[in-house]
Amino acid sequence: MSEWTQKRFWTRADVEDRADGFSVRLDGRPVKTPARAALLLPTRAMAKAVAAEWDAQDEKVDPFAMPVTRAANAAIDKVATQHAEVAAMIAAYGETDLVCHRAGSPEALARRQAEAWDPLLEWIAESLGAPLEPAIGIMPRPQPPESLARLADEVAALTAFELTALHDLVSLSGSLVIGLAAVHDQATPESLWRLSRIDETWQEELWGTDAEAAEHGAARRRDFLNARRFFDLARAR
Repeated sequence: MSEWTQKRFWTRADVEDRADGFSVRLDGRPVKTPARAALLLPTRAMAKAVAAEWDAQDEKVDPFAMPVTRAANAAIDKVATQHAEVAAMIAAYGETDLVCHRAGSPEALARRQAEAWDPLLEWIAESLGAPLEPAIGIMPRPQPPESLARLADEVAALTAFELTALHDLVSLSGSLVIGLAAVHDQATPESLWRLSRIDETWQEELWGTDAEAAEHGAARRRDFLNARRFFDLARAR
C-alpha cells in the first residue's frame, strides 16, 4: 500500500522485528514506500519513530508532518538505487564549500566569517585529514585533490539511510564541511545551522528581516534539524 493514502484507514501502527530489519505495520499490514518497495528500516528506533508519525495522523494523512517516513522513503526508493551518484553529488560540495568562500569586505563580516568557519576548517583538516583552503571573493580556489578524495571516501562509506540525512544537511547548509561536522557531533545541530547562516544574518542586521525570507529560513532550519535526527535514528542501537 502507498503511504500517501489520502484518508486514514488504520487503527494502530506498530513495529515488527524481522531478520532483515524492522518494518511498520498498520493494523497488521506492512507499510510500503511510494515505489511499492518494502519499508524496511535499519533500526528499531527509526521504526518506532515512523510508527509514531503514522499514529499521529488525523483523518487525512499529511506527509509533511512525517519527516522520518519521508526520509526513509527517499533512502529506499532513491538513494539506495543510485548510491554512488548521490555520494558523488554530495562530495562535490567540497570543491566550492560555503565555509571556504570569504568576503573581502566589509571587514566586520570577513572577521565574523573567519571566527565562525576557521574552526570548522581546522577540525576537518585534523580529524578527517582533509585540509581545505579559504578564498576571498566569489571565485572558488582549487582544493587539494587529496583532501577532496578523502572527503569523497568519507561520504561514500555511509549507508543509504545515513547518506539521505547527509544529503539534506549539506544541501540545506551549502556546506559539506558543516554537514560532516553535524554527523560527527562536532557541534550541536542548532549551532551548526547558525554557522551556515552567517551571511543571511549579516544582511538581516543591515536591512531588517523580510517576512517571506524568514519563513523560508525557518522551514530550512526545521528540515536541517530533522535530517540530523534522521541520521541519529539510522545509527541508533
